[in-house]
Amino acid sequence: MFENIDAVLFDLDGTLIDSAPDLGAAADKMRTDRGLASLPLELYRPMAGAGARGMIDVAFGLSPADAQFEALKEEFFLNYEAALVEKTYVFDGVAELIERICRSGLKWGVVTNKSARFTVPLTRLMPLFSTAQTIISGDTTAHAKPHPEPLFEAARQLELAPARCIYVGDDERDIVAGRAAGMPTVAAAYGYLGAAADTAAWKADFTIATPSALLTLLKMP
Repeated sequence: MFENIDAVLFDLDGTLIDSAPDLGAAADKMRTDRGLASLPLELYRPMAGAGARGMIDVAFGLSPADAQFEALKEEFFLNYEAALVEKTYVFDGVAELIERICRSGLKWGVVTNKSARFTVPLTRLMPLFSTAQTIISGDTTAHAKPHPEPLFEAARQLELAPARCIYVGDDERDIVAGRAAGMPTVAAAYGYLGAAADTAAWKADFTIATPSALLTLLKMP
């Protein structure tokens, strides 16, 4: 259980929202535009947390080291930008969780590695984020997670000491960043973990199997 907490910070993709359908569709369109067969969402989903790198790897088996990667990345970005929230949805239990957090008087916000190019319009389009008091993108500061600076910036914007915030995320880099920032951490085991993930090895303070399980940790009846 958490004591003396004034804010809850969340990762975005795979923690609050399932954006895998739109991310996968953006990459898959690149395949079908080239006359290649469409791939099922199940192949894209585990790599959704890796963004363009993960989606292009699934779609074409290419990495950032390949000469074609940068051009493909921008094409992917344009496809994704055109359909940010067509199939993206809020995970079950998240809306109630955020409502309860707000009702309790706690502050809340988002710290994501997604660039502001996508984070800003996406969070404006989805009503869930209307009550967020800070939204930190991957390029808000000079560093992205697992560096702690984005979490420090969120705490500064909330005018709180980092230790008064908890950080919830579905990737090991989220837990590494939270620990480095001196924040209690929660691993979201319902996110884009992939088959090989061992959440116990991340050394988060707690692991939750559903968003609503966080209510118990926050001592909300």
